[in-house]
Order: sequence, then structure tokens, then C-alpha cells
Amino acid sequence: MTVMEPFGARLRRAMDERGPLCVGIDPHASLLAEWGLNDDVAGLERFSRTVVEAMADRVAVLKPQSAFFERFGSRGVAVLEKSVQEARAAGALVVMDAKRGDIGSTMAAYAESFLHKDAPLFSDALTVSPYLGYGSLKPAVDLARESGTGLFVLALTSNPEGGEVQHAVRGDGRSVGETMLAHLAAENAGEEPLGSFGAVVGATLGDLSSYDLGINGPLLAPGIGAQGAAPADLPRVFGAALRDVVPNVSRGVLRHGPEVAALRRAADRFAEEIRTAVTAS
Repeated sequence: MTVMEPFGARLRRAMDERGPLCVGIDPHASLLAEWGLNDDVAGLERFSRTVVEAMADRVAVLKPQSAFFERFGSRGVAVLEKSVQEARAAGALVVMDAKRGDIGSTMAAYAESFLHKDAPLFSDALTVSPYLGYGSLKPAVDLARESGTGLFVLALTSNPEGGEVQHAVRGDGRSVGETMLAHLAAENAGEEPLGSFGAVVGATLGDLSSYDLGINGPLLAPGIGAQGAAPADLPRVFGAALRDVVPNVSRGVLRHGPEVAALRRAADRFAEEIRTAVTAS
């Protein structure tokens, strides 16, 4: 397998050149309707193609949500394949938001679906769930190292229900979320300029100063826009780890479609607000 430059290094360069904004490709049925599109494969294709055209040459990261394509079956997955390939060809890094999690050969197969260079859905990184035990992710970790791709592990998520698992305290006194961050810090030890194993940490969570977010890896931060967080909140939430944050905006940008120019203006506004928040901290 040909090994690319590690994901962490490619992501750091993209963030430095384009800014850290990540825009989701989330074709909700409601968004398709707002755009005047039918809730079918043709509408899905038009939506996704428009977002890629508007964003892929200017934002650091595009994050398609696999579920919204999978609901249309094989034809929807074909649209996703094309979107991923076109986004990467235009210069954006693609984080596949599929939140896969399993054990053994099944986890390996999930990893191969998205992180093997010959896979139709080959992406730069994949979101994964560690809640069958962090060790269950080993096949994905190993393949990511081999292929130069990355992972984003669910650690402190923006949904309120996540706390019942992620804030649970283990026998050693650490919370489950803290434990996941510690595992990721170990994966990224010694990597420069940035490790390839990131955490998903919600921008809506308020003061996280009690957590060590310094994992030497990226922090994918959902929750900006429709979920209530604002770019100005980022310094308070992430503190010293702010430079490694990849703020994710989905509906906050996408609701401005279907015109390409309007989508670009919305993304530019968020990018500027994020730049201001980061430089002012």
C-alpha cells in the first residue's frame, strides 16, 4: 500500500493555509426541501454536488454524514463515493462521519471501507465510536497508520445524552471521556506537527478546563451554529488546545443554499469569526 503523508501533517497544513473550518455535507430531508429539491437520489446528488462545488476549493475539511446518503441505498452510496472523490480532487480533506464501532474482523472491514486507498469511499479520516472499549479500535488505528489516514474518536460529544457514558467515572477515578483522551495522547506521542488521531469534543460543552485536551491531535468540534455554540465560544471551551480545534458547521452554512455564492458567503463569515476568535485568544 502506498503511504501518504500522515493525516495530521496534511491537516495542519490545510488549516494553516485555508483556516480550520470544517463544513458538513448533511443532506437532511428538511434541507433538501428548503433548497427546493425532492427527497430522492436526484435531490441528494444536486445537493451534494453543490456543496462540493461551493466549498471544496476553499475550506480545510468537508465532512459528509454517511447516514444521509445510506438511506437511499446503493444509489445514495454511489453519490457519496462521487462526492468524496470530487471533494478530495478539489483540495479539501474529507472526514467521513460514519461513527463506526465494532470488534475484530468487523472493525477491520469498517476501516477498510473508508481508509484503504483502493476503497471507493476512501477518505482522509473516519469518525469512530470507542464504546466497545478503546482496544476494539485497533484494526482502524493500525490501518490509519499504514495508509496515512486518521481517526476522530468520540470522546466528549455535543449531545446531552452522551454524558451518561462519557462522564461516568471509572475505578481509577478518571471519567470515560478522560480515558479516551489519554489513549489518543498516547497514540500521538512524538508526532509532528500534529498527530493523526483526533477526538470529537463538542463546542457546546462550556468550560472544559478540567479535561486535558492537549492530545497532540486534532479536536473536531461540532455544535457551532444550529446547536447553539458560536465561534466566540471556542477559546473558553478549548483553552490552550485552541490551535488544534477543527470547528464544524453544518446547517449554519447549508441553510443558505442552494446558490453557490450564498453558501460561500456563509462559510466565509464563519471562517472570519473563527479566525477572529482564535487570534484574539
